[in-house]
Amino acid sequence: MDIPARTALAPDSLATSSDVVIRLDKARKEYPGGTVAVTDLDLEVHEHELLVLVGPSGCGKSTTLRMVNRLVELTSGRVLVEGQDIAQIDPVALRRRIGYVIQHVGLFPHRTVAQNIATVPALLGWPTQRRQERTAQLLELVDLPPETYSHRYPHELSGGEQQRVGVARALAADPPVLLMDEPFGAVDPVGRRNLQQEFWRIQRTLGTTVILVTHDIDEAVRLGDRIAVLSQGGRLEQLADAVTLLARPAPGMVSEFVGSGRTVRLLAITEITREDLAAEVGPPERPDRSQRAPVQGPTLRLGSRLDDAVAALLDADEYGVPVLDGDGALVGHLTAAGVLGALRRVAAGAESPPTDADDVPTC
Repeated sequence: MDIPARTALAPDSLATSSDVVIRLDKARKEYPGGTVAVTDLDLEVHEHELLVLVGPSGCGKSTTLRMVNRLVELTSGRVLVEGQDIAQIDPVALRRRIGYVIQHVGLFPHRTVAQNIATVPALLGWPTQRRQERTAQLLELVDLPPETYSHRYPHELSGGEQQRVGVARALAADPPVLLMDEPFGAVDPVGRRNLQQEFWRIQRTLGTTVILVTHDIDEAVRLGDRIAVLSQGGRLEQLADAVTLLARPAPGMVSEFVGSGRTVRLLAITEITREDLAAEVGPPERPDRSQRAPVQGPTLRLGSRLDDAVAALLDADEYGVPVLDGDGALVGHLTAAGVLGALRRVAAGAESPPTDADDVPTC
């Protein structure tokens, strides 16, 4: 049995969608002694969206996340999940309908992989066969063959495999909301990148609404439909898609947090389009290379990321890298000038932050 896929929400429809799954309304957390972790935060998360909370240590991003499932109780304000005020919902019942993934996974060491994944469905009283089917589906989804992994114990798994099981367990009861707190932080850099790519695929397949906390701006722009940048006290400094955040960061704290390498980061999230390709691909004395076949050497495809393009250009001749369409047909060549033009294109299309942007540097 295949897992039914929800329809993913297009990033450009987020701003107008009325399908708000999570709403924080003047949410505030103040501890005894007067320390304010989150200051009157207003934030909406739309259906199927992957929203990333990012900021320096101590900015209240994990506190904000935990207020959604009542692991941290609000001092004032409200949090609504699917239109319901969570203060009116039993905390245990609430957490059973919200998936939760943490940095160190938290698998039960005395239970098998299959038993770990089926934890919440068992608590909800699912029949045995349904639990077994769901467990097998999720193991396939996270690329862990059930026949190999179902009966293993956590200590028999690598760190990356444990994290995949943790994601599968969080998704087991098909929750409408998934909360992730630094989920890939304990994995080595190569494994972290692989897990990020794998989770992005899973989220797009299922369409689950996700809030993900990270301190890593690269992870934020790679995964997020939108990114909320928080400063000390849980203050929202900027809420934007990845391109806007990198091309037009709000002046001050956000610009400093994103850093001087933001143009380089744009390479990893900007896709090649036809308008980026060179009109001329060869000197007058040689035929237009777009008419020649087969293509030799490295190639790119429409939709490839600019970081891959830069790597390919290092091995290309002066006429650039051949670019193919989805059918494998040659549609043009990408040059260094085309990469620069693509960066200017996305920067020009980015919205300025809702502050005085006169001093905001551009790419």
